[in-house]
Amino acid sequence: VLAEAISSYIGVNLSDATIKKFADGEIFVKINENIRGEDLYIIQSTSPPVNDNLMELLIAIDAASRASAKRITAVIPYFGYARQDRKDEGRTSISAKLIANLITSAGANRVVTTDLHAGQIQGFFDIPLDNLFSVNELIEDMKKITDKRSELAIVSPDVGGVVRARAFAKRINASLVIIDKRREKGGESEVMNIIGDVKDKTCVILDDIADSAGTLCNAAKALKNNGAQEIYSYIVHGVLSGDALERIKGSDIKELILTDTIQAT
Repeated sequence: VLAEAISSYIGVNLSDATIKKFADGEIFVKINENIRGEDLYIIQSTSPPVNDNLMELLIAIDAASRASAKRITAVIPYFGYARQDRKDEGRTSISAKLIANLITSAGANRVVTTDLHAGQIQGFFDIPLDNLFSVNELIEDMKKITDKRSELAIVSPDVGGVVRARAFAKRINASLVIIDKRREKGGESEVMNIIGDVKDKTCVILDDIADSAGTLCNAAKALKNNGAQEIYSYIVHGVLSGDALERIKGSDIKELILTDTIQAT
């Protein structure tokens, strides 16, 4: 769907390809037209099913390379495995680096992605990587909220998203609120501390990824309990695994806004 929208926007037809699975689950990719000497863009988010989509991408890049494409750009709107960008404990993998190696080895000459979860992943690649940001598009949509009479607050649902939230708040002249998550002994419960005033304000929770939506919904509950008037959420990558949508529907979030880096199912 996203590839069709891009091709329509720039006025270039999509190339024809066959993608199928064998009985044992192996993936087959064939490019059905001559691409020798062409500048090729392969558009594929590595979203759920992550491993299938990743293998499709790698095999498609390899097929294009063996078909003598002049240059291959992998357009990966949502970069899967980005949350495994460092070793938090012993005997674990830095999977984001491994994926970078695989994409490069498959034959990609350049990578384009959107709002990487961890900026340092750009340094994992030995080929150029363009990390595009959705800030302008999200701010444009936020105008429907900024026109409201109540004061607006941009909320980071965790400490890791403060830089992103601060940049948004500055652009639209809103206050910044930070939610600090702290686990009690044993990790059984979670205490939400809100840094900043949300009473009688319209709050916008801003995050790059919503997966299970637990953090998102807990943040909304904490904001409401502290006097927030209305709560919206802007998410770049809507993974929305398992019961995430049902969890959001039952939360204090009035409206959830997503980009189309991941195809809705």
